[in-house]
Amino acid sequence: MLRFCSLGSGSEGNATVVEAADGRTVTRVLLDNGFNGRQLRLRLQRAGLDIDDLDGIVITHEHSDHVGGVAPLLRRRSLPVYCSPGTARGAGLDDVFTPVEPGECVALGALQLLPFAVSHDAEEPLQYVFGDGDRRLGVLTDIGAPQGAALVALAGVDALLLECNHDVEMLRASAYPPFLKARILGDRGHLSNAQAAEILLRLDRGRLRTLVAGHLSRRNNRPALAQAALAAALGWDDREVLVADQDEGMPWQRC
Repeated sequence: MLRFCSLGSGSEGNATVVEAADGRTVTRVLLDNGFNGRQLRLRLQRAGLDIDDLDGIVITHEHSDHVGGVAPLLRRRSLPVYCSPGTARGAGLDDVFTPVEPGECVALGALQLLPFAVSHDAEEPLQYVFGDGDRRLGVLTDIGAPQGAALVALAGVDALLLECNHDVEMLRASAYPPFLKARILGDRGHLSNAQAAEILLRLDRGRLRTLVAGHLSRRNNRPALAQAALAAALGWDDREVLVADQDEGMPWQRC
């Protein structure tokens, strides 16, 4: 069995728990942690978990909304950390990490981890596909534009957590300074609702049953806009697209 829940998703902090069980072993990893110790404990409790239930940390990249809470967590509990060498350097985790490479599958107990490279303004960013030998979960956040490598890695996933950072018109009309707008809209920035929908149209969706919109901007997007864009690409009802909230996260979903 493979399932996942979001503890929170957005520019103020990101963390996702992924769990695999094979009848003998249960493996739980934390994908990123941008929350302080108190927030992490509260959010884990909401998911029915404690820090001691975690078996490892997987990191996408070194931006603070993804790694700001990792070092404090490691001071409380020793856990293996999996990320690229560039991410480890950028996050100051050189002494504690286990390197992973794009395209090379890693076995973590009952869980399988497949990293793939993405274009983002970080040292060596990765995104991941998680599997249990039967079902697969794809995670694609913090990427500037649709890319072939991501489409190949995510082909045939059963569940997908997909970035819908902004609505382009809302961002352009916002009070953000020009340099920040350019960064977000650039090829190493973040996905718009329209770009996320484009990815879905180009993706092998034959097994896709669960779709979650994540990393929504509080100022430059609305859940209903993200849901409408993704649902239209799939021919689904808007309500079938789930949203990972910044404050509330998202409850457990089975893949």
